Amino acid sequence: QVQLVESGGGLVQAGGSLRLSCAASGSIFSIYDMGWYRQVPGKQRELVADITSGGTTNYADSVKGRFTISRDNAKNTVFLQMNSLKPEDTAAYTCYAEWPRWVHSWGPGTQVTVSS
Repeated sequence: QVQLVESGGGLVQAGGSLRLSCAASGSIFSIYDMGWYRQVPGKQRELVADITSGGTTNYADSVKGRFTISRDNAKNTVFLQMNSLKPEDTAAYTCYAEWPRWVHSWGPGTQVTVSS
């Protein structure tokens, strides 16, 4: 079983930056995909970005050019660098990791609040 712990959320003004981290631990051989979702109360959960073990990335259109996802495979950690933050980026951000294949584990989530 994989355990995930996020860090780095908080309150920031519009135009600012935050860096989220998510560390996976447990009985892991090699994590496949890792990524971040976000959710606002009353709205559907949205995939923000994901990254394969080989480094191929995918982003939601709403964050392209502003957010960068990366990972450290040796440390089973995924990062989300968020720049030029907007109030509409306010959400609970949750990371996930795929290990073994087709099995996804989730972190508890971290709140990001962007003030205008």
